[in-house]
Amino acid sequence: MQRCSVPRPEEIVQLARDESFREERARETETPQSFAEVAAELDRLYRRLAGRKRAGSGAPALFDRDWILCDLHMHTSWSHDCSVEVDELLDYAEEQGLGAIAITDHNAFGGALEAVEAARGRNLVVIPGEEIKTDRQGEVIGLFLQEEIPRGMPFADTLAAIRAQGGLVYLPHPFDRRHAIPDPAILHRHLAEIDVFEVYNARLLFETYNDEALRFARKYNLTMGAGSDAHVLPGVGTGAMSMRAFRNAEEFMISLHSAQVLRRPKSLAYLQSLKWMAQGASALAAALGSPNEERGR
Repeated sequence: MQRCSVPRPEEIVQLARDESFREERARETETPQSFAEVAAELDRLYRRLAGRKRAGSGAPALFDRDWILCDLHMHTSWSHDCSVEVDELLDYAEEQGLGAIAITDHNAFGGALEAVEAARGRNLVVIPGEEIKTDRQGEVIGLFLQEEIPRGMPFADTLAAIRAQGGLVYLPHPFDRRHAIPDPAILHRHLAEIDVFEVYNARLLFETYNDEALRFARKYNLTMGAGSDAHVLPGVGTGAMSMRAFRNAEEFMISLHSAQVLRRPKSLAYLQSLKWMAQGASALAAALGSPNEERGR
């Protein structure tokens, strides 16, 4: 009895292109095989195909790593609008149970470098970053940076500067219209260069801006991130990611693919009032000739 066989991989193209060959194979199916025979041939086919699979990329598996909380957006006294010292911030982050934080001061990198050094020996990973003001197209955060990136460059040049030093591009509060943000054309033009898209920022006045960011990230399959954007200690950890522990930028991106956004909001009016009071105290201290040394920004 004639039996039909499962097409070999090299026959598949011929089936698609050659009508007479398709008709010949169709006639063979008039005498069907048993389920056991079909299963056996399919098994042989899948084993042949599996043997042709390329070797893996060597990317590290993180399934055995502990879960940690990581706040991807916060500031220190190196930012012009924040008075929180680096050591205070690290102490508070640990107290809140965070396992990693990103220091992302406005147009300054000194706070991140200081935090990386101060975190040695702590059970806390510090990602060195910077929130960079672009030329009329909002702000961009660089994560895992090596050196400071100047403000005021075009959006595309800022992204290129981040990537040139092996950093990751993190787009903060992309739809917060109270601030300058990339226009739609710029945003769509550079989607492929954005490594992490912030879908939750705990300091936004309107939650609809976060909701819009989440919908956009889902639509374009963007890797999601979240941060507190804290300028005062009680804000630290109010926005974060629950993710596997990581050691470098590559592991960080792998971990984000299985991460979950954590929302722990506090009253924005309360946090903003604390920020204003801290700024007022700093201004008063400066006017009275505080001995604290002014940092260059």
